[in-house]
Amino acid sequence: MEMALRRLVLGFLLAASARPADLLVGRAAVKITPPAGIPMAGYYRVRLAERVHDELYAKALVLEKDGARAALVACDLANIDRDLVLAARKLIEAGTGLDPGRVMISATHTHTGPLLNLRFLGAVEGAPLQLARQYRAGLPARIAEAVRAAAAAMAPARAWAATGREESISFHRRFLMKDGAVRFNPGKLNPDIVQPMGPTDPDVPVVFFDTAEGSPLASYVNFAMHLDTVGGGEFSADYPYTLARLLGKIHGPQMLTLFTIGTAGNINHVDVKSRDPQKGHGEARRLGTILAGEVIKTMARLEALGASPLSARSEVVPLPVVSFSAFEVEKAKAVAAQFGKPGGPPFLDMVHAMKVLDVAGRGGGPLEAEVQVIALGDKLAWVGLPGEIFVELGIAIKKASPFPLTVIAELANGAISYVPTRKGFAEGAYEAVSARCAPGGGELLADTAIRLLADLHRRR
Repeated sequence: MEMALRRLVLGFLLAASARPADLLVGRAAVKITPPAGIPMAGYYRVRLAERVHDELYAKALVLEKDGARAALVACDLANIDRDLVLAARKLIEAGTGLDPGRVMISATHTHTGPLLNLRFLGAVEGAPLQLARQYRAGLPARIAEAVRAAAAAMAPARAWAATGREESISFHRRFLMKDGAVRFNPGKLNPDIVQPMGPTDPDVPVVFFDTAEGSPLASYVNFAMHLDTVGGGEFSADYPYTLARLLGKIHGPQMLTLFTIGTAGNINHVDVKSRDPQKGHGEARRLGTILAGEVIKTMARLEALGASPLSARSEVVPLPVVSFSAFEVEKAKAVAAQFGKPGGPPFLDMVHAMKVLDVAGRGGGPLEAEVQVIALGDKLAWVGLPGEIFVELGIAIKKASPFPLTVIAELANGAISYVPTRKGFAEGAYEAVSARCAPGGGELLADTAIRLLADLHRRR
């Protein structure tokens, strides 16, 4: 009897030691709000920040399963350049040991954050320029601190996921007009509008983490809609601020809400069939409240992800660019010299000039675009893409993905401007004029993402 009991206990201990380790999750938020007086992002003009409406953050989730780790970071910024991502990853690796290829750093695309684009900063002078340079130099360390703090707070956790659907607040922003042209944001109640040029993506993926006892730790929410509802001179995270505040009221302030933007290169919040104004903090509150309501409903349908391995793949894709002649470059310099000055050139002329100078500054070399996939088990995968991606490309990736829940974060690990479809390039308008990559670049990114997703799923 005693021998049998010993064998039973030994068998239990061996089985326990053979079981995979618990999922560990850490979360943290570090304030990245700049000082007043710094140039703000979002538009082709210089505007200086006056005050803070709500603080900006770098929010980080660090996941670990069976010794494999990955980090997801969302920053309340319009974009985050590749050099800043690489600098932050280097600090993260030094501080936590995390493999840089397993760290996804994205921008939410708020248009009420600081200006980081070096090309645009060239038009800023004096104290505002000095503030911008100092802020930019210190940003990677703040992002790294968020990941370090999250890694230091790792604890056993459970993962849950589901997808909601919100169809009332996002709209395709490119329209066919009566003259046959395609325009973006043609104005409310414009009688010359014929129809939108594409779909929206109403998916609201929600990934929720809690303790074994059910205490909320973090919620990861994704939605494909531009963050350009506030305007003005106050720093703000836009509608995700209200989303996080409302979810915090329900689940407690200890729960971190991390928001990322889906493929929204041609999607915004403007309903052209309505005459109501849609700008300001009130509009951001409205949108954030509606989105929060859908997240709350979705949380009632969460499904456990179970004992899921954690894996990741990352690949840098060289995207071809259009070449420009020396004459075109000189003409672009003359146009760009008028940036921020009253009575400047037409809007699309300035957009084109900035594109020409960016592309020419690379010496004809391709754009380095990182495609990253992080998977938790065989049901959930995150995809990071480094530009403002047309929604059709995101939908194609989701449809082809073997993971039932595929979350796509655009403006992740870099900022290569707009990435239209081939069809979008042919149609023209603002996004096509601004795009740094050549036609076909978007499809190349989508094909790479689909291949990486399939490869990770096969390795489950």
